[in-house]
Amino acid sequence: MSGSLESSDSLETSDGTLLPALSEQDLRRVLCVVAHPDDMEYGTSAAVAAWTSAGIEVSYLLLTRGEAGMAEPPAVVGPLRETEQRRACARVGVSDLRYLHHPDGMLEGTLDLRRDIARVIRQVRPDLVLVANFEVEAYGGLNQADHRVAGLAAIDAARDAANPWVFRPLREDEGLEPWRTSILAIAGHPDPTHAKTVSAEHVEAAVDSLRDHEAYLAHVEGHPLPEELIPEVLRAGGEVAGSEHAVVLRVFTL
Repeated sequence: MSGSLESSDSLETSDGTLLPALSEQDLRRVLCVVAHPDDMEYGTSAAVAAWTSAGIEVSYLLLTRGEAGMAEPPAVVGPLRETEQRRACARVGVSDLRYLHHPDGMLEGTLDLRRDIARVIRQVRPDLVLVANFEVEAYGGLNQADHRVAGLAAIDAARDAANPWVFRPLREDEGLEPWRTSILAIAGHPDPTHAKTVSAEHVEAAVDSLRDHEAYLAHVEGHPLPEELIPEVLRAGGEVAGSEHAVVLRVFTL
């Protein structure tokens, strides 16, 4: 499956203390960079719903269309998954949905991929770039290849976007000035450092956003119901954040 099922196992901080809240001072724009349609919908979209309801602009950048994630031919699956992702975005207040159209299942950590992500970072100019867990072991098993490539490429591209001497044509030919993102956040990481508390309304929006991937979920045998999976994931986050529900993140200041 292309989607990233976040583990619902209990989370624990290294020293047993509660996670601090993610600082949102001066947070105006967020760019979420993931490999596939549905990768944002396994709990993280609750944070997106909270951000957009507070007036923060959130953009999604999907590196593939997820066209290799179902049994039907890619020419059929790609447009279908784009449609489902558009619906999921609407649930959480995201209107800026972008695709790079790299090949699903065959993402490579090339300079071209880094450049393409850096281009969008310079266009969007986010204060925070969010990626999904790119560890080899993740979500209760071995992480999917595209997830690993996407996360590494995105964090490298965040640095590339700030460097005027990397990918010079972005500035010289396209007029895109360097942009330094302040925060990098990794969702689904087993060792989170911060939490974003979310309300019951945001949890429900996240549940609905996963439900909108109807065709994809029907393809995944034994997939848990969104209304059971997502609240469980977010309750586990809330336990280490001192709240009922939370999205937990590993955060780096760039």
